[in-house]
Amino acid sequence: MNKIVKWIQKHQDFFLKISKNNYLMAIKDGFISIMPLVMFSSLMILIVQLPTLFGIVLPDNAKLIMVKIYNLTMGIMGLMVAGTTAKTLTGNFNRTMPEGKVINSTSTMIAAMSAFLFLAVSPDPKTGALDVGFLGTQGLLSAFVAAFLTVNIYKLCIKKNITIKLPKEVPGTIAQSFKDIFPFAFAVLACVLIDLTSRAVVGAPFASVFQKTLTPLLKGVETYPGMCLIYGLSALFWFVGIHGPSIVMPAVTAFQLANTEANLKLFEAGQHPLHAMTNNFGNYIAAIGGTGATFIVPLVLIFFMKSKQLKTVGKASFIPVLFAVNEPLLFAAPLVLNPYMFFPFILTPICNVILGKFFIDVLGMNGMIYTLPWTVPGPIGVLLNTHFQLISIIFVIIMLVMDAAIYYPFLRVYDAELVKQEKSKAQKLAEEKTFANIMKKELAKQEPDKQEQEQKETNHPNLTKELKVLVLCAGSGTSAQLAHALNEGAKEEKMPIIANSGAYGAHYEIMANYDVVILAPQVRSFYSDMKADTDKLGIKLIATKGAEYISMTRNPKQAVNFLLSQLNLS
Repeated sequence: MNKIVKWIQKHQDFFLKISKNNYLMAIKDGFISIMPLVMFSSLMILIVQLPTLFGIVLPDNAKLIMVKIYNLTMGIMGLMVAGTTAKTLTGNFNRTMPEGKVINSTSTMIAAMSAFLFLAVSPDPKTGALDVGFLGTQGLLSAFVAAFLTVNIYKLCIKKNITIKLPKEVPGTIAQSFKDIFPFAFAVLACVLIDLTSRAVVGAPFASVFQKTLTPLLKGVETYPGMCLIYGLSALFWFVGIHGPSIVMPAVTAFQLANTEANLKLFEAGQHPLHAMTNNFGNYIAAIGGTGATFIVPLVLIFFMKSKQLKTVGKASFIPVLFAVNEPLLFAAPLVLNPYMFFPFILTPICNVILGKFFIDVLGMNGMIYTLPWTVPGPIGVLLNTHFQLISIIFVIIMLVMDAAIYYPFLRVYDAELVKQEKSKAQKLAEEKTFANIMKKELAKQEPDKQEQEQKETNHPNLTKELKVLVLCAGSGTSAQLAHALNEGAKEEKMPIIANSGAYGAHYEIMANYDVVILAPQVRSFYSDMKADTDKLGIKLIATKGAEYISMTRNPKQAVNFLLSQLNLS
């Protein structure tokens, strides 16, 4: 097993390179930007559907309002993603642009959205009415084409100075608008040409052709081997300390969302929602409790392990893992890069996929019909998404028992090793106890006056103004814990520090409002990219490590002292 871990570590640079690909990062960050839209619209549909379980019939007008909300949010998701993906890709490209040459992110966003419309909207030749069926999730792949094409055209035009130059007297905002005319026009016309070619060759709009071409591949994704590969790879990447979902899931996100929408339509038509490959299937089944399917692990640690370390980790991580924030467990146990945990960490998600798909395909359990927040506890998420089927309750029980059975033997072996270490440590401490008592008085004489020291630490004369800190992690879960610790520590120490949390990828618009950015361990691989942004804004960037980070979330004073030491203010 050690050979396997060493092999993975040896190729870690390759995995990091994939995770930092500009296009994959743009897709991930683009989706993060529109998640409020997705969650809000899905909750509106959920509000319409849930009352029927209790025999309550909503007025038709109320249903129409909810459906309208859904259609004008989720129904134009492709259009929104075209813009947000283009904007984030522009930010990625700007880090490597020549000095003095910058791509206008607002212009690329508008151009990509305009170009997308030519790929996704088809007018009826007789009535002139517009077919907007591909503006939503069905048009996501076309949205990526529009975004990538647009930003690359802008990049080429700006590098080659293909622009309209105006006199220096012209205001900057007006001059910028003229500079963007050529790339904007080229991007839109390129998509017009693609659409015309598609219609001339196959007689269908580009969005439709693109989906049909990928149908065989996408069908393969929803097979047992395909789904096992996807969620197995996600866990494998996390095992080496890289946020696996950010590498694997962008390639299938569009398909997942389209399947969720298809499941909802099947359910509303009284048919069986048969698609397993959905976003919430991953959240609540394949990765229940977080990547590695760790939902049941804290309970196993608390009730079945003997080592103090694992019991403590279980108690500390139970609540976060309940809401799918499993970083405290991953780094404190630890599970990542722990040779004892390699097989269960990757095998458990795969087994959950097989079991979940079997229940949907063979036993009639509903596929996920909504897109609910990933922080909903897994068992509750399954019940809500399957419309409280009895079979889904049975499924959840079987799945959690199976997960516990997979993790238990590996955890027991690891626990036995920790018990030995703890006994050895206890014996060593006992031997040192006598020496410690002898030195105690001498150390007390050398210790500086505590009141004076505490006063010095509390005042911190070097910190003379308010310090704003932004903590970033993959999903804004773990970062909230450190931000809370910093605020608590600042309050205790009477220091002008204000900390907030956020998700990496959704930080671009708010980053300029902060003095310091702290990266959680799961996003520290993006340090070099972030450094280019923070240096331009004059912001201090700090990266943290696993054990160090988890310790600070539990110790407010340590968190504050760490921040001050990084700023050379301690």
